[in-house]
Amino acid sequence: MIPWALVAAVVASATAGEVLQAYAMRRNGEVRDFHLGAIGRLLAALARNRYILASIACMAVSFFAFLSLVSVADLSFAVPATAASYVLQTALAKYLLRESISVTRWAGVSLVACGVALLSQ
Repeated sequence: MIPWALVAAVVASATAGEVLQAYAMRRNGEVRDFHLGAIGRLLAALARNRYILASIACMAVSFFAFLSLVSVADLSFAVPATAASYVLQTALAKYLLRESISVTRWAGVSLVACGVALLSQ
């Protein structure tokens, strides 16, 4: 039971972190200038962005939950089980971020979901 609770924590927090990060960067705009001053200004702007800060917090929770998971479960279980985050991230990209998801991409997500389901056996 505990490994699956940790899997759920990793999946939920990683998914939230990735979606928040994508949303924040879309609001920020494309990064085109890679000079040192421009990178400094970008980092300063991102450090004040509440979506980036929330994303970092979510990713930290995901990291520590994953560390806990691999301390009680095999890595060969932990990594494939947490791949469920790809399924959720794709669904949220479609419905929250309004991305266009191709049939091929949905097929890939379905294969990932099947692999995660096989782990629960």
